[in-house]
Formats: sequence, structure tokens, C-alpha cells
Amino acid sequence: MVTLFPRVVAAWMVLQASLLLAQDVSIDTLDPEMAVSKESVGGIDWYDVTQWGAEGRILPEQERQRWFDRLPSSAQGSVTKNVWNLSRDSAGMMVRFTTDATAIHVHYKLKDAGLAMPHMPATGVSGVDLYARDRHGDWRWVQVAKPSSQEVKVEIVRGLAEGQREYAAYLPLYNGVDFMKIGVEQGSHFAGLKPRENPIVFYGTSITHGACASRPGMVHTAILGRRFDMPVVNLGFSGNGRMDKAVGDYLVQVDASAFVIDCLPNMGPDAVAEKCIPLVKQIRQSRPNTPIVLVEDRRNTNDWILPARQQHHSENHAALKAAYQRLVADGVSGLHYIDGDHLYGDDSDGATDGSHASDLGFMRQADVFEPILRQAIQTQD
Repeated sequence: MVTLFPRVVAAWMVLQASLLLAQDVSIDTLDPEMAVSKESVGGIDWYDVTQWGAEGRILPEQERQRWFDRLPSSAQGSVTKNVWNLSRDSAGMMVRFTTDATAIHVHYKLKDAGLAMPHMPATGVSGVDLYARDRHGDWRWVQVAKPSSQEVKVEIVRGLAEGQREYAAYLPLYNGVDFMKIGVEQGSHFAGLKPRENPIVFYGTSITHGACASRPGMVHTAILGRRFDMPVVNLGFSGNGRMDKAVGDYLVQVDASAFVIDCLPNMGPDAVAEKCIPLVKQIRQSRPNTPIVLVEDRRNTNDWILPARQQHHSENHAALKAAYQRLVADGVSGLHYIDGDHLYGDDSDGATDGSHASDLGFMRQADVFEPILRQAIQTQD
């Protein structure tokens, strides 16, 4: 009997699992909070966001192949092929509007059918993330669209408290957008808000691009945009943020409040020594008074046990510090510097895969950036 009992229990568990499979019980049946977003039906007025504009979309007067591309069409012939392809993701774009509706819908079509990545959920890769101002004027999260197909037409949220308020919808991080409309119940007030000027411009790598935020509003660039209540531009190019002059040619065309250069995770010390000073001087020549913030690469959260990786970060940091000191010695003004050692915190829990930030890592990174970036912008003012 002693040996029989475990076998009976095991058989019972197999039977229960088989019954669940036979009944095709989905996770949203077990937990409704995990269901995909509800499909929108009739009785909705739809508003095309291209009619009033999206923040994070630089040089809007220049021709684009797709309206939601981050770079104009002219970049295809100047930046690298990889940067061009990645620039067609809508990372960092955000649409603002006001409404008194008690339910908000979104209808958009994604560039790519792949909705998620192995280490990043569909809500971050392909979702639309909704925030609103509370009665104090602070930005607070509302809900995120949970896509399940390439064309998404869903109710993001319903049952909202009555009253007119300002909303912000962040676009997908690692997917592009063909079109996007915001929907509210017929008879509701709705007004699109035009993009604000003088953004903070971030040029960086996959981390700036948004890997691996659970939703678009959780990237440090977006967090800082809400904290400063300012527009931001996200020019993060996964694996391809390398202080390229060709990207610099587009940076200098933006009337920015500050430029944040955060490319070291895609570079080695030799490349940093070669390319940092020319990029900074390129920007400074065209934008003599705009603050420039140089950022050391974060340390991989497991570099404490990987000596070669630890050495790589240390050498990268030394190369950037040397370039910064050379620039200061050359009389380049308006420079600011962010150390990389503590960007993800000190407990090794700030990343999804050691390299790319989790939501925790992004929040910690924003905490480190904020005082230095705030000082840089206030100094300019």
C-alpha cells in the first residue's frame, strides 16, 4: 500500500490534466485579468492620431515611408541598413488627447506579425500603453492593450471615473505601426493634443529602444518624460547604437532640450575612443548651447561572477571618462556625465537576462538619470 499510494496520486493528476486539455481551458477562463483585450464593437467614434500628431516623431515636416517611422525617408540612404530597419519601430512615440469618455478603445495595425519575443511580452513589444493625469496633474497608469493579432481593435479600458481628463498613449516598442486610431463612445468629448516642442532626445541601444519593458510606458525614457512632464524622443537602435555620425546628422536637426548619448552597451573601448569626441563636437557645432549627457554602460547584473564581462565594462567606462575629460579640456561646454555602475541597482535583480533591463531596472535607471538630467536642463534655462 505504501508504494501504491503515490501511483494513485500520480494517475489522478494525469487524469485532471487530461480533462483540462480536453476542455481546452484557457488562462483567461481561470483568471480573467489575463485575458487579451476585448474586441471593440459598434457605437464608437474613431479619431486618426495622424490628424494631430505624435510626440517622439522627429522632423515631422520631412517625408516618411510610413507615418509612424522614427526617421524620415532620407535616412534610408545614409544610416546603416540595421539602423534604418530598426527606426521603423515606433519606440518612444506617445499620443496625447483629452476626453470625458468612460471607455477608451484603440485600433491599430502592426508592421510585423511577431507580437512578442522570448524575453519580452507582447504588451511591451506590440502593446499600446495608456496613462492619464490624476486630479493633482500627475501621470498615472490606466491600462495596456494586450494584442493577440497583427491588427488590433480593442477596448483598452472601461468603467472610467466620470470627468474630462488628459490621456497619453504610448506606442509599441519593438514593432512598427501602419495606422492608429483612438475610439470613444459616440457623443463623448474628444480632442487631440498636438506634440510639445523641445524634447529630450535619447540616442542609444536596445535598452533605450525598450528591452525588456513589460509595457511601453515603463522604459526609462518614458518614465523620465512623465517625471519632467516633457516630450521625449527615443532613438534607441537594438544592437546598433554606436555613436554614428549618420545618426548625428539627424540629432542636430532636432531643437532638443538635451541630448542623452547612451551607446556604450553596443561598443567597445576602442570604438568609444574613436567615435565619442567626433559625435559630441558634431552636435556642439550645430547646437552650441544644448546640454549633452554622456552615459556609461550599465553593468550586466551577473558581471560579478563573469570576470571578462566585468573587465569589458570597466574598460568601456574608462574610455568614455577619458573622452569626456578630453572634451572638457578642449573647452566643450554643457557636458554632463552619468556613471554606469549602479544603473540597475546593486542586487543583480535589475535585468531580465543580465543585459536588458526589467521594469525594476528601468525604474532604477530613471532614478540615476533624473538628478543629472534635471540639472542639465535647468542649467540651460
